[in-house]
Amino acid sequence: MQVFKFGGASVKNAEGVKNLASVLQEVGYDETLVVVSAMGKTTNALELVIKNYFDNKPELQNAIQEVKTYHEDIIKGLFENTHHHIFKKVATIFDDLDAFLRRNKSPDYNFVYDQVIGFGELTSTTIISGYLNDIGLKNNWLDVREFIKTDDYYRTANVDWEQTQSNIKANFDTKVLNITQGFLGSDANNFTTTLGREGSDYTAAIFAYCLNAEAVSIWKDVPGVLNADPRYFENAQLLHSISYREAIELAFYGASVIHPKTLQPLQQKEIPLFVKSFLNPKNAGTRVGKGFGIEPNIPCYIVKKNQVLISLSSLDFSYIVEENISEIFKLLHLYKMKVDVIQNSAISFSVCFDNTYNNLERLLQHLKAKFKVTVYDNVSLYTVRHYNEQAISSIEKDKELLLKQLTQETIQIVTK
Repeated sequence: MQVFKFGGASVKNAEGVKNLASVLQEVGYDETLVVVSAMGKTTNALELVIKNYFDNKPELQNAIQEVKTYHEDIIKGLFENTHHHIFKKVATIFDDLDAFLRRNKSPDYNFVYDQVIGFGELTSTTIISGYLNDIGLKNNWLDVREFIKTDDYYRTANVDWEQTQSNIKANFDTKVLNITQGFLGSDANNFTTTLGREGSDYTAAIFAYCLNAEAVSIWKDVPGVLNADPRYFENAQLLHSISYREAIELAFYGASVIHPKTLQPLQQKEIPLFVKSFLNPKNAGTRVGKGFGIEPNIPCYIVKKNQVLISLSSLDFSYIVEENISEIFKLLHLYKMKVDVIQNSAISFSVCFDNTYNNLERLLQHLKAKFKVTVYDNVSLYTVRHYNEQAISSIEKDKELLLKQLTQETIQIVTK
């Protein structure tokens, strides 16, 4: 059994879908599960639908129509028959979206987000499954929500592993080509949940773990895992192999190639992960597995934009002690802030985090009652694994440094 995952960039248009089929034909698709993300920037487009649903109702239908038109154009590029049943199938999916938005009574943004955002994956997999069947690659379309069960922590749901394994064991046919959605699950009431942004990699790992797969391959528009994001750094180099531990470290610090939760289930069963190019499918790419470090051993650069850095000090210049730190972390947890760096001295405490849930103002109101608070919004966090002096200099050049922290293997720098 092998598990393939294709991201949105790989299926952003009709040519991308045709290329996915070519990859399967080239590398083989017997006993294969294909996990697919939403097409192109569909997730962003559906986020605008959600925003308009809450804040700008007059623009809601225009935003939905943009998503419909985008997918209709892809269908027209794949199916010559304008009366093909795929048009009706996809129209039904959007009818379901319209019906939810009309009937929903919940004011909970996170709940609505999860019910709406998954229509991207449901649409992409419906189109791809239909196209593959049309060209002779017979497959089963699966609704991932019937397999992966979670709690109701919407937008970052936690997997119910026992129920998920039971569902997959009882209902999954390993002998055929299966197509399913990444990113999605469902809770005990069968409402859609999501596994966190970029969670399709995690979906692939969940299935691989439950199916005792031989390997997972993530197909991307890059040759494999690079030592830096080429959007932000010049001369990025391919890492031929990295250990699970090193990959988990990189993922923890925010490397975008591998989702942070993806590696743990694979490591438990020593299932190798390959990150490969869907443009050159026969190239080796990067292997993530047991028993080796990082090859080549060079600095690895990670940048996270749009972070928040807050610096706290006591109002009376007393020490910041365990009791204060415990209270600060309780508030960070309460307001769902993902902490990336902490640094403290006798009378100050600094923390850099993601404000994913837009709870910053509420957090600050709490903190200002007990601390003097300095806020730096929209900062950048640079992390370098296996750093050297040249790597540090390249990060610091022409930037305002707000925080700097070194350990033996890693340096983190927050800049304005």
